[in-house]
Amino acid sequence: MGLRLATRGSALALAQAGRVAERLPDSVLVEVSSDGAAGDKSRFVRGVEAELLEGRAEVGIHSAKDLPADMPDGLVIAAVAEREERADAWIGPGSSLADVPEGARVGTASLRRRAQLLAARPDLRVTELHGNVDTRLRKLEEGSLDAIVLAVAGLRRLGRESEASFLVDEAEMTPAAGQGALALQARGDDGATLEELNEIADADAATELAAERTVVVGLDASCATPLGVSARREGDRLAIAAFVGLPDGSQWIRDAIEGDAADPAAAGRELAERLIAAGAEEILAAAEAA
Repeated sequence: MGLRLATRGSALALAQAGRVAERLPDSVLVEVSSDGAAGDKSRFVRGVEAELLEGRAEVGIHSAKDLPADMPDGLVIAAVAEREERADAWIGPGSSLADVPEGARVGTASLRRRAQLLAARPDLRVTELHGNVDTRLRKLEEGSLDAIVLAVAGLRRLGRESEASFLVDEAEMTPAAGQGALALQARGDDGATLEELNEIADADAATELAAERTVVVGLDASCATPLGVSARREGDRLAIAAFVGLPDGSQWIRDAIEGDAADPAAAGRELAERLIAAGAEEILAAAEAA
């Protein structure tokens, strides 16, 4: 019998898990329901982790951007699959942020996106929008919004990338840590599974994710923090950029460094320390209190 792959049952989660299953012969998908309140991204992973800890599955498949920095004892990120494009996509009128109509109504549940949209375009009217990809696209079609912003990776995996008007430049909207990457979680003592997952692991994606998650840890951030971090491996070098800001776009910090790809954690720590020295902790504290 092949590996049992635990995944949430949404269309996007199943599409992502299906791509992993194609590379693991005889594997089967185990659908898990989410629980918790809307906006609590940790609910996306709790059920999957329970399947692993209780022995009902060997592998948990997560959108890496939803996986909290703190994991239950006994579980590890065993592999990171090849990374999809990590940019955010604008769905609505315009060919760039500068070209978007003045005062456009934009839907997003992400404080990171809200902060960067308003930092670039204070005139935009940003509205809180929850739900899966299909739900958000349907609400846009209903006409209560002019545009929405989604990860292009999710649109691609659902075969709906053509609905994006443009990809937002990372200089204007730094993606979430882990955006576009799939993290494959397993029990740390399950040697056979760890070995099998190593066969489909992508070293570059793992290096980038390690650096990004180190910045998140260094800033004591969560999935709901207005923080963007994007690392790109280029040979033996690792370029990392980050954004920290208030949700209303009134104050923000951007910084970028290059580090050694052989030690992504060191590069992540250096960037986190630079952000803290520039006032990131105060900005994040203010954002949390808002």
